[in-house]
Amino acid sequence: MRTKSIKKNRINVITLGCSKNIYDSEVLMGQLRASGKEVVHEKEGNIVVVNTCGFIDNAKEESVNTILEQIQKKETGAVDKVYVTGCLSERYKPDLEKEIPQVDQYFGTTDLPQLLKVLEADYQHELVGERILTSPKHYAYMKIAEGCDRPCSFCAIPLMRGKHRSTPIEDLVKQAKHLAKEGVKELILIAQDLTYYGLDLYKKRRLADLLKELVRVEGIEWIRLHYAFPTGFPEDVLEVMREEDKICNYLDIPLQHIADPILKSMRRGTTEAKTTALLDKFREQVPQIVLRTSLIVGYPGETEADFETLKNWVKAMRFERLGCFTYSHEENTHAHQLVDDVPEEVKQERSNAIMEIQSQISWEHNQSCIGKVYRCLIDRKEGNHYVGRTYMDSPDVDNEVLIDATQHYLKQGEFIKIKITEASDYDLVGAPVE
Repeated sequence: MRTKSIKKNRINVITLGCSKNIYDSEVLMGQLRASGKEVVHEKEGNIVVVNTCGFIDNAKEESVNTILEQIQKKETGAVDKVYVTGCLSERYKPDLEKEIPQVDQYFGTTDLPQLLKVLEADYQHELVGERILTSPKHYAYMKIAEGCDRPCSFCAIPLMRGKHRSTPIEDLVKQAKHLAKEGVKELILIAQDLTYYGLDLYKKRRLADLLKELVRVEGIEWIRLHYAFPTGFPEDVLEVMREEDKICNYLDIPLQHIADPILKSMRRGTTEAKTTALLDKFREQVPQIVLRTSLIVGYPGETEADFETLKNWVKAMRFERLGCFTYSHEENTHAHQLVDDVPEEVKQERSNAIMEIQSQISWEHNQSCIGKVYRCLIDRKEGNHYVGRTYMDSPDVDNEVLIDATQHYLKQGEFIKIKITEASDYDLVGAPVE
């Protein structure tokens, strides 16, 4: 039996996947609001837009399941229209139209004007920086470029996002000023590849120049760098990081593997020796730097010897932050021509082994924080604790600092000096310094 949908012409945007998708949803919502539309994020609404992820198997499955859930709601009358956008839709549009025809319309990653038109909203070019933040209002993701020119064998992102396109420095500064006015204190710079920034627009890498401009924006107190590529890393960025207090001594640099045969097959354009030398340079030039990386295990042809090389290197490099993923065999990527020959259970065992090593490294690193005082940004209150972060930690993926809310009163979005009193594998406990 059909039930009448409750919220008339309220648009509910559902976001799946990475921070780049969060940014895209926020821009979409800002455009809708500017056209006078009522828009919400992951709440009830009779018109639904699902912003999908199509990166690896698990993400694709989650996206499809979410679409099916919304279709079910449409069939019972709880929802009137379902639209799908984002990476999955870009990559598999013909298949999706055939398999899930109940969706009202599918849009790709560059189809924002068309999607807005269907939602009876106008695309407004002048809305630079106008977004509805879905994160707590004191931090925001800032996408400085779209797409990727790298040829990595395992990655489908160029298929979904196209070639690298940098956003001009003046536009990003304008965005940053707008966000600061709205109360944002931390900018998290994201792109498929930060290190390539500027090459297309200015014919040279200009990430350091962008950072010099962003630190001058009043109200912004932390700037954090996500998703740098190791090959061709612009070393002037290290100088700016060292000299500018606003730039967190933090770098997210996904390295994927370290065994030379795997790096070659992955088409990463580097070697174990070059990568290790680069990381040594980071630590030498920015002594307080915290490095986050992600690795892939179970890539086609990964032998026990390759995996041993990776394990030993993880032990030696002692990354402060690390995530590990099992290889996903993606259609139309270069690696799809290879035989996916590492069994799923072996992939999982290898991932678990890496994370076990990392857990110990993380525990030892956190123990060394006890007794030290850190400037922490308070993200939220959860139960009897305030939850904050140091410069070493990005939201949702890294460690958190817990402060007893029954003993102290703190404000969300405030910077507070916290002395660390306890530490576990992945969290710190502390108290404000009077």
